[in-house]
Amino acid sequence: MFRLSRRPTCLVRMFAVLLAVGTLVAPVILRAPQAGAAQKRLLNKGDRVAIVGDSITEQKQYSRFIEMYLTVCVPELDLRTIQLGCDDETASGFHRRMNRDLIPFRPDVVTTCYGMNDGRYQAYNEDIGKSYREPMQAIVADLKKAGVTVVVGSPGCVDIDYWPRPSDVYNQTLAHLRDIARDVAAAEGMPFANIHDEMMAVMKKAKAAYGRGYHVCGVDGLHPSANGQLIMAYVFLKAMGLDGNIGTITIDMAGKATATDGHTVLSCSGGNVELESVRYPFCLFGDEKSPNSQRSILPFLPFNNDLNRLMLVVTGLKSARAKVTWGKASKTFTRAQLEEGINLSDEFFDNPFSDTFRKVDGLVAQKQNYETWLIRESNLAAVTVLKAELLARYHAVAKAIRKAFVPVRHKITIETE
Repeated sequence: MFRLSRRPTCLVRMFAVLLAVGTLVAPVILRAPQAGAAQKRLLNKGDRVAIVGDSITEQKQYSRFIEMYLTVCVPELDLRTIQLGCDDETASGFHRRMNRDLIPFRPDVVTTCYGMNDGRYQAYNEDIGKSYREPMQAIVADLKKAGVTVVVGSPGCVDIDYWPRPSDVYNQTLAHLRDIARDVAAAEGMPFANIHDEMMAVMKKAKAAYGRGYHVCGVDGLHPSANGQLIMAYVFLKAMGLDGNIGTITIDMAGKATATDGHTVLSCSGGNVELESVRYPFCLFGDEKSPNSQRSILPFLPFNNDLNRLMLVVTGLKSARAKVTWGKASKTFTRAQLEEGINLSDEFFDNPFSDTFRKVDGLVAQKQNYETWLIRESNLAAVTVLKAELLARYHAVAKAIRKAFVPVRHKITIETE
């Protein structure tokens, strides 16, 4: 067993050295750079995506949501994702370790989320702004020179009820840093992810509905639970330009059915349709009112509408209403609703994809935990042990994710009422 360290180290650099001397087969997330390749558009097929940030990133929640989405919702892109969050980090801290921990992975797209620690937990002043602006400019400029697209994320916010000091003071500081991040992105022609404003807006709506005891930025007022982390993932995914179209299934009650790419109709008889899907909807779990739940934030965040649309359209209904059964759950809809199309992702939280989604998600969590271990391990083993044990384990987890992501067969039944 290796002792875990709280200090980032050069283990990732070891990967690059070993690759350079030809002693290892490249891990799933690594590929050799293409000499002279032009900068790619955001999220092209085969891209490598790196998610970097401070302790909020190292929580491995919004990063896991992003990786799961990129893995199962847009599988045709065949993306590779890594998270490199580091506790207590600032933008300048990441810039110092960027060449060591990030560049060896040859990323095509990088998301950044700094500012929370950069604000020093005090009222804004020009020195705070300068200390944040300069390393952010350097990070984006350096990555741009390397042909990388940077999704520049703003800091989030602190909870207006759970932050132990006056929240408006520090949220004003974070708003200043938001503006700096926006300006840095604009100056370099990069996409901007405005996490701060989205979290503030959603937090106010959620507290108005659930009460002040409902936290959006965590019980410490700083580190969000699943609800706030879903907001962060939503903002980043939107900034990546994803359209949210998971697919459309059209059922004609005369006995015909069609489906868009990623979904194949295996059989159709009247209102009974069996399909096989290689593109999953993003499955959301948890209590409807718990801040530790993804689902609780959905009434105030258009995640399903903007990013998670698996539409069912039914034509040829003779009755005014019909019952739709998908998996083990059933719901009744009007003919007008079904003709217009219902979003299965939004209507059926417990659905035929849930179990397989959980399995893949568990493996992604293992992989991201291991990524944190890799950049923190300070008591390095011998090269032979590193090759034989560490990378073998990493390969196994990455391979297991792909193996677990299998086509899902599911049935939809339409019964007239």
